Amino acid sequence: MLNISKNSISEDLDIKKYKSGKDIFNKEYHRTFRKFLLFSSVVLLVILFLPWTQNISSKGKVTTLKPNQRPQTIQSQIPGRIEEWYVQEGDFVKKGDTIIRISEIKSEYFDNQLASRTQDQLNVKNLSVNSYKNKTVALQNQINALLNERALKLEQARNKLKQAKLKVKSDSMDLEAVKIKANIGVTQYERAVNLEKEGLKAVKDVEEKRAKLQEANAKLVSQQNKYLVSQNIVINAGLNIATLKATYADKIAKSQSSLYTAQSSMFDTEAQVSKLETNVVNYSKRNSLLFITAPQDGYINKAIKGGIGETFKEGEKLVGIMPSNYQLAVEMFVRPIDLPLIHKGEDVRVQFDGWPAIVFSGWPNVSYGTYGAKVVAIENFISQNGMFRILVEPNKETASWPEAIRVGSGAKTITLLENVPIWFELWRQINSFPPNFYQPSKKTDDSKSKK
Repeated sequence: MLNISKNSISEDLDIKKYKSGKDIFNKEYHRTFRKFLLFSSVVLLVILFLPWTQNISSKGKVTTLKPNQRPQTIQSQIPGRIEEWYVQEGDFVKKGDTIIRISEIKSEYFDNQLASRTQDQLNVKNLSVNSYKNKTVALQNQINALLNERALKLEQARNKLKQAKLKVKSDSMDLEAVKIKANIGVTQYERAVNLEKEGLKAVKDVEEKRAKLQEANAKLVSQQNKYLVSQNIVINAGLNIATLKATYADKIAKSQSSLYTAQSSMFDTEAQVSKLETNVVNYSKRNSLLFITAPQDGYINKAIKGGIGETFKEGEKLVGIMPSNYQLAVEMFVRPIDLPLIHKGEDVRVQFDGWPAIVFSGWPNVSYGTYGAKVVAIENFISQNGMFRILVEPNKETASWPEAIRVGSGAKTITLLENVPIWFELWRQINSFPPNFYQPSKKTDDSKSKK
């Protein structure tokens, strides 16, 4: 009955005498309900004391463990113009395979024989260097010859000077002897004059003594002249030595000046040779850069610059390539408050986008569709999204990751922390407390191994 009226019929009608009323009002449902409540309470109490693994959930994406295994773009080191494509998107290329052929767009490199012409200039400059070297050797030999000739000439002049000095000494001794004879002649003449006056000598004897005196005076004058001539010869010999020194110094200075000029020209030519050698190497290397090659084995992802005849600058992206050999990893981002709870070697469970999974975050062993991983790197500086980047690699002790995973796909990570009872985790979640801070027991072992 709906009992929408204030008039009750329950007093006039007994529902229990009917079969349906007997089935309903004569059974005691509260007993079964009490058993159900008791059983549920016991089960709930047991569940509250079950272990629960504290965890940190985060989102990330699949990447590679090593930087050289990640997708990259190929650039050209020189500006150019696309002439021909040798690949298409999706092709597999090996290291060194040609991808694009380009051409020069700078006028100074239009000559196709630029490297060979520069090599010809280099060969001519090398010959010029050899000529200057031969000239310097010849000038050095000339200087050595002049030095030897100067030494001999000076030795000859010094000998002449010694001879002139000895001649002066000899003439001075002869002059002294002639002076003595002249003095003796004067004494004899005077003695003869006195004896002639006394009548002891004849006039003839006096005249003879006078003649001898005149002859002695003549010899004295002649000897004085010889002595002066000898002294003049000594002066001339000294002057000759000074003249020889000045003459050969001038000749040697001119030869040395020519030598230094030749050496300067040789050094300048050698500098030009070095510059030309650099140009030859640069031009040869630049010619090899006209072919864009694959830096490693991989797959062509996307042609960033397409078509024929399109120009580009140096360093501009031309084509993307994905390495064929890579080791997968997952980069995840955690909040700064959770960063102290994560350490290298920490266990992580990963769920990949596109792979079905049943996840119990606190019971990793019960979860299905998640894969094991370990923390290998923790970023020391915060990222642009305000969180810290962490890199994890596959855990070799667990099931291997799916082979169909591609770099760049999404992933969800669950970092496993300390085991606590479920009641404690509920209490923590209700109060918005962070997970328990702890230090892994193997940290000390890692520090010892590092030392």
